Amino acid sequence: MKQFFSVSDVEDLDQLVNQALQAKASPFVDQALGKNKTLGLVFLNPSLRTRMSTQKAAMNLGINTMVLNMGTDGWALETKDGVVMDSDKAEHIKEAAAVMGEYCDILALRCFPSLKDAEQDYSEELFKKFTKYCNKPVISLESATRHPLQSLTDLITIIENWDYNYDQQLKKYIPKTKKPKVVLSWAPHVKALPQAVPNSFAEWMCRAQENGLVDFVVTHPQGYELKEEFTKGASIQYDQDQALQDADFVYVKNWSSYTNYGQITCNDPQWMLTLEKLQNTNQAKVMHCLPVRRDLVISSKVLDSDSSIVIEQAGNRVWAAQGVLKQILK
Repeated sequence: MKQFFSVSDVEDLDQLVNQALQAKASPFVDQALGKNKTLGLVFLNPSLRTRMSTQKAAMNLGINTMVLNMGTDGWALETKDGVVMDSDKAEHIKEAAAVMGEYCDILALRCFPSLKDAEQDYSEELFKKFTKYCNKPVISLESATRHPLQSLTDLITIIENWDYNYDQQLKKYIPKTKKPKVVLSWAPHVKALPQAVPNSFAEWMCRAQENGLVDFVVTHPQGYELKEEFTKGASIQYDQDQALQDADFVYVKNWSSYTNYGQITCNDPQWMLTLEKLQNTNQAKVMHCLPVRRDLVISSKVLDSDSSIVIEQAGNRVWAAQGVLKQILK
């Protein structure tokens, strides 16, 4: 693996999940892999789980880490080519990324979208130029369009919480009875949020569905359709109650409109996940990437119930990062 931006960078999905779960069982067995290696973590936006889990994963592999918060520690970056740098941008990404590549063996970058210009955000200009100029393997810690470490974590959590058999000969996960029904459900929020997490989760679940691991449904109000490339193969439903029927996992997440880019076109409080709604499911496990606004996105009664696996899910962020780092090191 030379980079980790999306599920398309993963050659063998089942193998990566299995490696992550092996790391969870024996966290320090591969410490020699990272000896004398350095991981640079570059943040243009806030982070809690991504930052701590990736640092922990690096430590487990014997990798040194350096963390750079660009907003306070670095210079404002210019990403456009052929411009006179007479504004507030003090350093061009050509030099900044190249210098970081001199100091680190692997680089990881986190940057949120502006939610003002879909074409600009979805071009992933910053990530592409960062990769081009640093000349080192690059991991996405969340971009304008995707959050692959979170989505790998989500798949690991689903595999752990369902009855699968890992066939050693085929090197595949096989559901022992039926495939679980996984539902991605939109929820209300007080502010416009990016599509990165739902885009990424949908993309990974569609790949998992192709591999025979899950049945995948996306439910949201009309006007909140994700960009089609991320949901190919998914069932799209506008009736949340119908979508939740017999669900085994419910992944709750808000996102702003892609069609009316960055806008809140509906904020119906009836879309919040409650215990009453869970009664229509197959005793579904509830997932969320965190942070979550209680009693707005998910009711506190759900989050505090045995149905919630959000803390376990967050804990698995370490093993997802460790699995990716191991493949890059190898």
